[in-house]
Amino acid sequence: MALAALALPTAAGAASALRTELNEIESEVMCPVCGTLLELAESPQATREKAFVEKLVKQGQSKEEIKEALVVQYGDAVLAEPKGSGFDLSAYVVPVVAFILAALLLALAVWRWRRATSSREERRPEVEGPSEEDRKRLDADLARYDL
Repeated sequence: MALAALALPTAAGAASALRTELNEIESEVMCPVCGTLLELAESPQATREKAFVEKLVKQGQSKEEIKEALVVQYGDAVLAEPKGSGFDLSAYVVPVVAFILAALLLALAVWRWRRATSSREERRPEVEGPSEEDRKRLDADLARYDL
């Protein structure tokens, strides 16, 4: 009986390890029909794919071996992350290049805007007050309206 009590937690731990690895794999592969992560998909195809993954996990295959088997079975579209080579590398490179390009264009626009603002201030003519003749005429006009 003592041996059975000791074996019970071990079996539960093994099932837990199996479930954890299965969840890790399901979060890294896609359902080929739905185009969503396998852990979120509920289509009949996703159910078959989950059963296939669970069978491979029970056989003791590693995560990479299971992913390779899924690619053979369903094609490259089953992987949630693209490969890091060839055309798939563009999924990583294009966003970085686009962000850097946008930051450079924004910096250039701010620099040109600041330069245009400062040059406009330099070209602004100085404002002069009224001439002495204009002052006298203004005083005379205002004096006519005094009551």
